[in-house]
Amino acid sequence: MHDRSPSRTLSLWLALALCALARAGDFGPRFDQLVARATPAQLYALLYDMPKGGDLHNHAGGANRAEWIYAVCTDPARNGGDTFYCRARFDESEVVDPTAQFRTIRRKAFESLPEHLKGEYVPLSALTPDERRRWFASLRLDGTTDGRLEFFSHIWPRLGQVSQSLPVSAELLVENMKAFGAEHLAYLETQFSVEGMVDNDGAAVPEAAAVDFVRRRLAQPDAVATGVTVRFQRTVLRFAPDAEGRLAQAYAFVDAHRDLWVGLNMAGIEENGHGYPARFLGTFREMRAKYPTLALSIHAGEMDGPDSHIRDTLLLGASRIGHGVNLIRDPETLLLLQQTGRVLVEVNLISNRMLGYTPDLSRHPFPEYLRTGVPVCLNTDDRGMWDSNLTDEYYTAVTQFHLSWAEIVAMGRASLAHSFVQPDVRQSLLAAFDARLAAFEARYGADSPEAALAALGAVKPAAYGYARRSFGLSFD
Repeated sequence: MHDRSPSRTLSLWLALALCALARAGDFGPRFDQLVARATPAQLYALLYDMPKGGDLHNHAGGANRAEWIYAVCTDPARNGGDTFYCRARFDESEVVDPTAQFRTIRRKAFESLPEHLKGEYVPLSALTPDERRRWFASLRLDGTTDGRLEFFSHIWPRLGQVSQSLPVSAELLVENMKAFGAEHLAYLETQFSVEGMVDNDGAAVPEAAAVDFVRRRLAQPDAVATGVTVRFQRTVLRFAPDAEGRLAQAYAFVDAHRDLWVGLNMAGIEENGHGYPARFLGTFREMRAKYPTLALSIHAGEMDGPDSHIRDTLLLGASRIGHGVNLIRDPETLLLLQQTGRVLVEVNLISNRMLGYTPDLSRHPFPEYLRTGVPVCLNTDDRGMWDSNLTDEYYTAVTQFHLSWAEIVAMGRASLAHSFVQPDVRQSLLAAFDARLAAFEARYGADSPEAALAALGAVKPAAYGYARRSFGLSFD
């Protein structure tokens, strides 16, 4: 159960803000000094080393870097003994569907192909260096000619049957945990499903067996050693013809697995008019009459023009809004969120830029929300497809909007306070986060600013393609 009463949540948000302000009184001036004097590489290293709260808006299927997918899919010890094939070679006279080129399938599907098609597929492990490079590129946006069409319509089909492999999905989840642990993330609440898993012989994996498999993988030493607490959301594709039925199934599943699955989400491109929030009001009310409270975080307001999706999503019962870009165009709902502090907006700066919802980040509404009382936090969304990490989000926010230390701390604490994790775990995460912040402040606040900046030479960030392209930073 989650106590989401407006008065309690507003009090909690005010307490978090006061705590952040008190802390900033000690370290805030030093943070400003470091930002002013640091080189771009030093600032990135500082933010990489900084304790971070939670990544609350994370799609497990889109969070995986192409290099990680390749490494797992070409290693039988990690992929359950399967073989993955990529459609990489075509007759030059063919007109190729963009979703077919580099589509990845499993051995069972390959064996059932007509002979004339088998020649177009290559085991991932047998790709030439150039083919591998192009396969990597086909699974992410480079920020030039790519965009919404590429992301929503081409990349996901190219992943093909990768997401149907339970061992691969579990291994990639742990890869994310390792990368987030290196960034000092405390909590990952990812949209992860065991629905539709298929074994190497093409048989459906029962959900109960899949859940047990994931539990065992999370209990293994390398996952535990990341120090990242993980919980899941079950997500429903909002514009599917049978979305109401899938929502009912999702309710039943989460209710039966509340220790790991802590919330529900609805996702899918909002421009598709079939997934409007009001469509699901009746179903949500039916589910609330049947099940104890389940926390809801729903995508809303990720569109080009004004709409009522955020207001309608609040009516569905959501206590977190994914993206919320269009909240700025709905003054009445914005005022409501400013005054209550009950609803957190999951901000995804890089996603909004890459998909063209806010191509000029200087015009992003994030600072308006942050500085007028709307609880917000920074998140990675589909980080693998942006080839980015959470540090990129913080670096963007600090350099673009001149964040204060108090604002950074408040966002980190808000991400944990508004998480759907069990209350006792949430309190432990908040306490541990405060302790890690204190250690960080001591590490970079005890000596002179010059000494603190020099100490950053020992920090070795893992920066990916987005940081190279957008910030000119590489730490190879």
